[in-house]
Amino acid sequence: MSMGQTRRARGSKKGTGTFAVPQSQPPFSLAAEQVTRRGFLKGTAATAAAILAGPRIISAKSPTEKLNIASIGCGGRGGAHLGAAGRENLVALVDVEAARVGRAGAKYRKAKRFSDYRKMFDEMHKDIDAVVVATPDHSHAPASMMAIKLGKHVYCEKPLTHSIHEARALNEAAAEHKVATQMGNQAHAGEGYRLLCEWVWAGAIGDVVEAHAWTDRPTGWWPQGVDRPKGAAQPPKGLDWDLWLGPAPQRPYHPDTYHPRRWRGWLDFGTGALGDMGCHIMDGVFWALKLGAPTSIEARTSGHNNDSYPAWSVTTYQFAARGKMPPCKFVWHDAKRMPPRELAGLTGDRKYPSNGSLLVGRKGKILIAHGAGPRLLPEELMRDFTRPDKTILRNRGGHFGEWITACKGGRAAMSNFSYSGPLTEMVLLGCLAQRVGRRIEWDAEKLKVTNVPEANQHVHREYRKGWVL
Repeated sequence: MSMGQTRRARGSKKGTGTFAVPQSQPPFSLAAEQVTRRGFLKGTAATAAAILAGPRIISAKSPTEKLNIASIGCGGRGGAHLGAAGRENLVALVDVEAARVGRAGAKYRKAKRFSDYRKMFDEMHKDIDAVVVATPDHSHAPASMMAIKLGKHVYCEKPLTHSIHEARALNEAAAEHKVATQMGNQAHAGEGYRLLCEWVWAGAIGDVVEAHAWTDRPTGWWPQGVDRPKGAAQPPKGLDWDLWLGPAPQRPYHPDTYHPRRWRGWLDFGTGALGDMGCHIMDGVFWALKLGAPTSIEARTSGHNNDSYPAWSVTTYQFAARGKMPPCKFVWHDAKRMPPRELAGLTGDRKYPSNGSLLVGRKGKILIAHGAGPRLLPEELMRDFTRPDKTILRNRGGHFGEWITACKGGRAAMSNFSYSGPLTEMVLLGCLAQRVGRRIEWDAEKLKVTNVPEANQHVHREYRKGWVL
């Protein structure tokens, strides 16, 4: 099988959304760490049947030739990617705020400037190889899908989409059009999650039957569980409010409520604390435990008003057995809520990290702070631990660099849409449970809630006129 070629999980069917064991293949690396031949072959053999890699690219440049990249979103996360994109050929800049696209354009003077990505594609799609999408959540899918249908490689920030249906649709479209993709959950390229996978797969804590993940957000970051402000105001000069709304329902602008940093808590625009951080913090557990789709999800929350996500939530996912891995539950906690201290054996003034995850096995536990490395618990287990071989190749080119390599015909990026699509579906099912306020049972193949029919209206979403998926 050649580099970048798609390999489906055994038993899965195209278009069904059956993700039996979603797990990326080891990433292509420009500067991979040395691993033993025995260890590498062992890891490859163990994971080969479960690989869901990106498709073979039909139009790729040589590794030495630069890509022509368009950036949709020039502030926030979009601004953070400009430097890496600029090391290729940054040929187009898109932002609904004139000041942002102006600042970016002053630095990248050869790039054409646009406020509407649809016009950018109409005018210069033939001059573009790849696209970075870093807009608010509600515009991720339509921008990414337009790029994919035009045969462009896509890097999209997390969460991949605003709705569950969109995640499935992008995954399938990327495979159909054979483009290189990557979701921006940057820790997936780091050492911590690779170690976590290797330790779990080596049996360091035995069968894992329970896991937890948590974040300090939204507390202090943006408001949730709030009412829509009354009244309206004129958008600031240079902000195209209609384009900012994009596919979302029309509503009046209100200062300091939505743009630029407070949109995440609103149902029409964001995906709440879970959508914001779940694709980061839940990623390691999802990968290590080969979770795929849950069978049921239930959320306890502060309640919500059908306009804003709850101020806090504790969301419990149930997963069936996966191969030799037993059934398990996975609990999400946000707004500084955390698992019971005794679960990790915390005593005295010891605390959980503000963002992290905990895996509970039959022989021990693993605690991992977000962005850090794993530790076995209790401590004596860590002291006596013999680390297994590194069976996943390391990549020092970074998360964005993995995607660039894939665009040029190298190995598929590790968080390509065949992996990050199912991850996003899982995360957004938690958002759906929060919204419905009832335990929901999920049929992944049919993309359908089976026990609460009214919940299915939120699996898909309607776009405003002029916007399509």
